[in-house]
Amino acid sequence: MVTRAISHRTTGGRRFRWTMYRPQSLRARYTMAATALSFLVLTGAGASLDMVIRHKLETDACAETRRVAGRWSTALRNGDVPHTIPVFNQVKLVQVVDSRDRVIESSKPAAGLPPLSAVRPPPDNPIQKLTECGPGGCSLLAAIRTSREADSTFVYAALPAPSILTKHRLELLIAAAALPLLAAIARLTWALLGRSLCPVTLSRAKMSEITPNDLSLRLPQPPGRNEISQLVGTANEVLDRMETAVQHHRRFASDASHELRTPMAGMRLQLESALLDPENVNAHDAIRSALMGVDRLQAIVDDLLVLARITGEEPAPPDAVDIDDLVRDAVERRDGGVPVHVHPSGGARVNGTCVQLMRVIENLLNNAQRHAETRVDVAIETVGGEVVVTVSDDGDGIAPRDRERVFERFTRLDSGRRRDPGGSGLGLAISREIAEAHGGTLCCEDAPLGARLVLRLRLLDQRSDPLTAA
Repeated sequence: MVTRAISHRTTGGRRFRWTMYRPQSLRARYTMAATALSFLVLTGAGASLDMVIRHKLETDACAETRRVAGRWSTALRNGDVPHTIPVFNQVKLVQVVDSRDRVIESSKPAAGLPPLSAVRPPPDNPIQKLTECGPGGCSLLAAIRTSREADSTFVYAALPAPSILTKHRLELLIAAAALPLLAAIARLTWALLGRSLCPVTLSRAKMSEITPNDLSLRLPQPPGRNEISQLVGTANEVLDRMETAVQHHRRFASDASHELRTPMAGMRLQLESALLDPENVNAHDAIRSALMGVDRLQAIVDDLLVLARITGEEPAPPDAVDIDDLVRDAVERRDGGVPVHVHPSGGARVNGTCVQLMRVIENLLNNAQRHAETRVDVAIETVGGEVVVTVSDDGDGIAPRDRERVFERFTRLDSGRRRDPGGSGLGLAISREIAEAHGGTLCCEDAPLGARLVLRLRLLDQRSDPLTAA
């Protein structure tokens, strides 16, 4: 329970505080709401039932008294009314009253009683239904005027009102039947909500055990496909992604610190040697070696910044990019190295960021030229709604066991270290990140000679291409 305090200032300047208690438990709230709604429904149903029963009983009683009063009214007009009116049914109180309020004839139970009612039906409404209450209780009464003359007589037939209609007995009986039903509804609602929210309680208890240092725990998956089950499933999927991301970041931080520590340690060793033994160590060579280490550090830092932008920043608005033109531009900007032969397809357009896709092409060309012996081939084609860019070289190739490792961050095979000692080991990892960010793939496939890297991107729909539509 939570307490809300509300203050109010009166004209006298005094402050009064009162509190309103509102349950924070959903189970309690919904049980109270269901009970309140059931109370309103049962109240309406009880009131309707009370009206129906009361109307039925009163209608039957009035019909019986009216029938008896009508019978003796007819007998009175025919002069066949005895001095003591016999009783044949439940209507035991029958009186014949003249215009002077004198009881002329009556049934034996009504003998000696004053007139049953002071109401005298007028000529334009000779038959009336009445309810008369006295010290002995209430009666349902029918009054009939026997003629239109001023000195007409009146016949009254009365029946004691059913006991269930007196002293609110009918209402109390309906309430007594409705209260257990209302309690059963509240109890059932509480139990059903408890069963429904049990997975939430278990999940909350399990969630409290999860710490940043241990994200391996998962919430217990309830059966079925209701909203709570879907929520728990989504939470477990989020925990899977969080665990993967945390492990990825930890591994990345460890690899980055290791890769940065190696050139820094080399630079420190060379500079300290130059300071401690200036006679035997050439300072110019030490500075040149240190600058080479700085270049390697700068390359690693630049690639790390690229990875951070790809994974952490909002992507730039995509544009229609012609892969044929992109590859040709990347090849024309290259300065020397193994010749690159381009085999364009024509019409290979994708939706993406031109700068990032250019970075992928350049990384693939750098990797291919680094390992090629005589040539590099770049083939562009469209297959099944995809643009496929294949970069092949005639070098030593990549062993099947290393074809996934080359896309891991800071992974450098022995052949790559020999050919480019200053590489960062992030080029292919960055390329795959960019490809996946564009909804594509980058992988290493079988080749008869050398290595074969294949980039696949979704082909731009011609109907959504503004240039084609124009």
